[in-house]
Amino acid sequence: MLTLSEFECIELIKKGECFQAEVEGGAFIVKIDEYSPMVCTAIHNGHRLRDDLKKAFLLSKDERFYEEDPYTDELVSSFPIVLIGNDSRFEYDLNRAKTLSTYYKTAWNKQVWDKPLSPKQRAFSHAKHESFYNVLEAIITRLEMMFNNSIIFDMHSYNHQRIEKDTPTFNIGSGQIDVERWGSICQHFECELNKITLPNLDVRAATDEVFQGRGYLIAHINAHFDNTLVLPVEVKKVFMDESKGEVYPLVLEELKAGVKHAISETAAHFMRRFGKRKKVRNVDLLSSSLAPDILNLDKQLYSLCRSVETLKFINPVNIGSERKKFFSKKGLVAPEFNYKQLNINPYQFREQLYKLPVEGVMDADIQQLYRHVIDNLATKIELISSIGSDNFVYNSLKYYGEPDKNDLANAEFILRAPMIEGEEETELHSAEYAVDYFRVKANEWGFNCKIELSSRIVAKAMVDNDKGSLLINKDAVFTAKELVAFAYHELGVHMLTTVNAKRQDLKVFSLGLTGNTQAQEGLAIYSEYCSGNLTLSRLKILALRVIAVNLMLQQREFTSTYQTLVHQYGVSNDDAFTLTTRVYRGGGFTKDYLYLKGFRDIVSLSKTMPLDNLLVGKAGLLDLPTINEMVERNLLIKPTSLFDLQLSTPQPPSIIDYLVSAIR
Repeated sequence: MLTLSEFECIELIKKGECFQAEVEGGAFIVKIDEYSPMVCTAIHNGHRLRDDLKKAFLLSKDERFYEEDPYTDELVSSFPIVLIGNDSRFEYDLNRAKTLSTYYKTAWNKQVWDKPLSPKQRAFSHAKHESFYNVLEAIITRLEMMFNNSIIFDMHSYNHQRIEKDTPTFNIGSGQIDVERWGSICQHFECELNKITLPNLDVRAATDEVFQGRGYLIAHINAHFDNTLVLPVEVKKVFMDESKGEVYPLVLEELKAGVKHAISETAAHFMRRFGKRKKVRNVDLLSSSLAPDILNLDKQLYSLCRSVETLKFINPVNIGSERKKFFSKKGLVAPEFNYKQLNINPYQFREQLYKLPVEGVMDADIQQLYRHVIDNLATKIELISSIGSDNFVYNSLKYYGEPDKNDLANAEFILRAPMIEGEEETELHSAEYAVDYFRVKANEWGFNCKIELSSRIVAKAMVDNDKGSLLINKDAVFTAKELVAFAYHELGVHMLTTVNAKRQDLKVFSLGLTGNTQAQEGLAIYSEYCSGNLTLSRLKILALRVIAVNLMLQQREFTSTYQTLVHQYGVSNDDAFTLTTRVYRGGGFTKDYLYLKGFRDIVSLSKTMPLDNLLVGKAGLLDLPTINEMVERNLLIKPTSLFDLQLSTPQPPSIIDYLVSAIR
């Protein structure tokens, strides 16, 4: 971070330049990533006390921390223009007029100094107080010139345990606000704050219930500017133990994301009412460029994790020979699969993973996205490192989960459906034919990718994300309709998201977000459906995968599951071997139930919003709201589908439409 003088900051602001700097002496931080009509301040965040004052200071560190507003900088860190106080309010209080900003002897009924500060000491502190307001004035002058009106969110926190009544989580102080002019904005902000949810806490926002907003910051702005609204807000210290100063990280994380949304929505509402433009979205008030802290984290994460690909390690290397041996022994002896050796030290990997600089990411939602990914990767490495051991199935359950009653009911419902007359195709095409077909289709869709035969995959076809190639199982055969469906599935979704991910500045979308398997496989099946190539036979295969996972978890014996699929569910020997291998590879792989579940979720989601942003890379549904925001802020290249991802149901609906609509 730069160190600049007050004069240098003001000159940069006058020129409209962006910068992040500590003002000379470190009194406060100014961050301007983009000129937006919104400023956030955390003036009591700081804890510093300069050396010449420490000897005379009587309060303990805990007593000082108790009255300061720690972590308020994190509550506003997501926004483009932020001013953060670094100095303790006990040296000088930025929310009091300059001459009153230094305490003579006492504060909050406690003696602060063993003797009054000297005129020289007070003057030094007052100069820093004045410097802060000079820079703030320069910013507001610039914003009013650019946008006519601007808004300041003045963020504070308060101790609530000493108050003997129920108090709000958020308190807006309107005592110095022109309510006739700005009252609707106060009401809107209160409404947005009331939407925030926090773990194990009741949330309530109110106006003037505990504090009335009588501070100096709003008074100063009101005295110098006509078109800037200041909203003082106090956050109850529910995110920490106020007496010990210990933070509650999970609460703070959710609070940051909630406050970000409430502030940006309120600022957008303010600008629609009082700005030059009448069509302003909350994302228009957030930065449209990737901050260095995000790029730095992303680079380190990708460097560490780029080779952690589950299927690379979990597909047996001897599947062809074991298939022959299995059938030669009439399906009575379980195959003994061998796997590629793991070339990663899982202990070092997890240690390095949790040392990544996530805390440095200022945007609350993007920080949360990376936290999700890191936790997911830590679980994934446990899964990969246990391949072939008894622990693998438990790690698979932890990573992918298992089918619930609803999943099993959906599978049984599909399996009971009678075959559709005329759907069965007798002509089958070889794997070599499929390679030629997919090459033509890839060329048609503009993919420059390798398409080749493989003897080391269990599925009929699979995209190798790392190499950007499409692998075709050399023993697979395809019907004509299957070829089209697989083209939409593998090329139209999996290859497309691989290519799109590589186009992004953020490589996390190549690694895969949390829940990407369920979302991406669901989207791929949905593409088969939208193209008109989803058959009942294909749906039954997805249903059988759910059944196979459940059988594996119950029976824990390869031949028993194989025999059950053959005799109870009427599956052919070859298909039963493939289904059983898929769920027993590694030691018990539960992933396969997610295809049907993911398809159900995507069908449901398609009724409420466009799905195109899921094509940005290996995206998941958990972080889809953040992905949508990042696309709207131009932080991600907006993806486009190769075909229509919106279903148009014919009238009357087909049997497949009926079956899909009945999946719950």
